[in-house]
Amino acid sequence: MADQTNREYDEYIDELLEQKQLQFILKRGMDILASGLGIILLLIPMGIAALLIKLDSEGPVLFKQTRVGRNGVDFDILKFRTMVPDAEKLGRQITVGEDPRITKVGRVLRKYKLDEFPQLINVFKGDMSLVGPRPEVPKYVALYDGRQKNVLRIRPGITDLASIEYRDESEVLSSHVDPERIYIQEIMPHKLELNLKYLEQLSVLTDIKLILRTFRVILG
Repeated sequence: MADQTNREYDEYIDELLEQKQLQFILKRGMDILASGLGIILLLIPMGIAALLIKLDSEGPVLFKQTRVGRNGVDFDILKFRTMVPDAEKLGRQITVGEDPRITKVGRVLRKYKLDEFPQLINVFKGDMSLVGPRPEVPKYVALYDGRQKNVLRIRPGITDLASIEYRDESEVLSSHVDPERIYIQEIMPHKLELNLKYLEQLSVLTDIKLILRTFRVILG
């Protein structure tokens, strides 16, 4: 019965995405234009951030991590490094509260989401979109059920509804004894439901609204 329900939902998403082909074309055009312009305008701020990272701690300026993209294809997401080198070998793949692996400069970059700037390169290349489901690491994607895997039908994004709603995720997780269990059993499923909701509402206008909401949250 569950398999039949999943198949019906998959067919519904197939039809829905087919109807949104024009929106996908417009969305990609906006991604290329905005990310290209953003890279140019942010060259100096990103250069300053890179310098501060190098002065603050040893290690590379950029952090690369394998994430799962559209159609389940892996890609390397780019971020400014906000943790000590080899941080993933020293703890979880999620960040919880006042994680000791985070550097001084990294805390500032994370607070204002400045560490996400290099992802404009991912957007320009076509790995990501400005707006779309935040890409997960393979470890967590392996836990998706058939219905949830539909979020992989589109390009992942720098921001989405789930990112806005869970902007304080790290602090929320820090209040639990087993934060990874809470993430897997409670937070991740809700994020995926929000992402599936986005599939139904996907449009350039929706993207613009979510980008503006993201700026309001960061600045607020």
